[in-house]
Parts: sequence; structure tokens; C-alpha cells
Amino acid sequence: MEWILDPWPWYVSGPLIALTMFILLYVGKNFGMSSNLRTLCTICGADKTCDFFCFDWKAQRWNLLVMAGAIIGGFIAANYLSADQVPDLNPHTVSQLQSLGFESAGKSYVPTELFGSEAFSDPATIGLLLAGGLLVGFGARYAGGCTSGHAISGLSNLQLPSLIATIGFFTGGLIMVHLIFPLIF
Repeated sequence: MEWILDPWPWYVSGPLIALTMFILLYVGKNFGMSSNLRTLCTICGADKTCDFFCFDWKAQRWNLLVMAGAIIGGFIAANYLSADQVPDLNPHTVSQLQSLGFESAGKSYVPTELFGSEAFSDPATIGLLLAGGLLVGFGARYAGGCTSGHAISGLSNLQLPSLIATIGFFTGGLIMVHLIFPLIF
């Protein structure tokens, strides 16, 4: 039973992702999570106010099942299949994060200062999370999909726009972490 609580090695999880991609490609579907937000907005009536949401959302029902499966699978993995969810960070990284005010660095999976319940009592943190969410959402739609859609599905199809988008996502992440993030904190 101990092996269930350890992270799956790349040689198990990688082929499972490849198998999933093969099945989706075989049935003519593209994987991506950000398109589900558009589908959910359309279901809730956004198509009455904006042409962007005017599309046949019923054709995307299968992708809503993928989203639900990711949520349910993540919950099961986090609560029943994981013994210790604290990532093994480099001590130098932990000390850098702690010097920036993240005392939870090396002690929790995500920084509780940003994602814990106490974060919602600080207006600056709420503003930062809202601005970040808007930028990520805009960027994903402007790029024609999210990181998972481009990096997994688009690159599997050898699509040049997906390669460019993936390079852009990772470059933006590096710039954020190494240049902008230290200025914010």
C-alpha cells in the first residue's frame, strides 16, 4: 500500500498522458482546460451578451467531463493517495522564499500566505489574485488555449503555434518568478 502514497514515476504517468492524447486524437478531440470556462459561461447565459460565447456548447460536453474528472481525481489523489504533499525544495529556495515573507515555504504544498484562508482577509492579496487570474485568463484565451492545451495537445499534433505559445508561457513564468515577483514581495 505504501507505493500508492508515493508520486507516480514519469515512466508510468508519461505513458498514461500519451495514451490519453492518442485516444483524444483518434476520436478527433483536442485536450485543453481553459475552453471549459467559455463553455460554462455559455451554459450560464453569457451567449446573450457577447458573441464570443455564441457557439454550440453541447459539442463540448465531453470536455466538461474531463474537467470534472480532473477535479475529482485531484481530490482523490490529494486526500486518499498522498502521504506527504510537501515538495522537496532546495534549502536555498526555501530561505529565499522565507526572506520574502513566505514562512510556509518548504512546509506546505502551496504558500498559505497566498492560498490559505487568511489570504482573503488582506485586500492586497485579494487584488493580486484577481489581477493574476484576469491576466492568466486573458492570456490563455488570447493564445487560443491554456498551457495544458498547447503543451500537451498542440505539441502532440506538431502545431507551430502551440510551440510558440508554450515557449511564451514558460518565458512569461520565468520573467514573473525571477523579475516581477521579487518586486511585488
